[in-house]
Amino acid sequence: MSREQLRRTFGEDAELYDRVRPTYPAELYDDLAALLGEVTRPRVLEIGPGTGQATAPMVARGWSVTAVELSPDLARVAQRKLPEVEVIVADFDTWDLPVGTFDLVVSATAFHWLDPATRMARCAEVLRPGGVLAVVSTHHVAGGSEQFFVDADECYQRFTDDPAKGGLPAAHDVPDDSEEFDRSGRFGPAEFRRYVWEADYSTAEYLALLSSYSGHRALTAERRDGLYGCIGTLIDAIGGSITKRYVTQLSAVISLTNPLRCGR
Repeated sequence: MSREQLRRTFGEDAELYDRVRPTYPAELYDDLAALLGEVTRPRVLEIGPGTGQATAPMVARGWSVTAVELSPDLARVAQRKLPEVEVIVADFDTWDLPVGTFDLVVSATAFHWLDPATRMARCAEVLRPGGVLAVVSTHHVAGGSEQFFVDADECYQRFTDDPAKGGLPAAHDVPDDSEEFDRSGRFGPAEFRRYVWEADYSTAEYLALLSSYSGHRALTAERRDGLYGCIGTLIDAIGGSITKRYVTQLSAVISLTNPLRCGR
């Protein structure tokens, strides 16, 4: 499937997505607040909020959040949960940008779905000078139930076209990559933060989580059933639960210039 097709799979079961997708570490929001400085009530644009996993903690801090969500069904759930948020159903890649409006643009585990040819310029355009662009990514790293994930890789080899992973990276090996920010010429030096955390899943919970991932949803029913059967058998064999280790990475930059109305 293409990027365009895959990014539309998340709204196929919005209630499942809302139920199984994790939130983000509290320290992330402390660091965002520090980057914003003395802004009393930050004006935030969130790109790709899903059903509000990263949105709710910002609202709880009193920040004014506008969220642009591609999926009408995900947006509906987010709006139901967070009525104080302005949730706009739109494709950020083509949305009519409000120039120089926001103190913070944040995209949590969604930035990679935006058009790489225009996303930096479009984010810069909606920020005020000195505003913050924060890209939050989530990575599965070594730790937790390590042998299970080694064994599960064999399930993926049997039932998908994914290449062998060859082991998971350590949290400290997830790279700090500023190339795209630097190349845009619109931002100052990038700052990076990492937050390592773990989550426990029963067999049913882990299979439900997998069902919220675009690549799993794109499998044929036959392949998906085979994969889930294989993974479920592995989890049941080790007591019916596993622990997955994550690193959440914050990549943040400060807007340098007035918006240039580029990236239209």
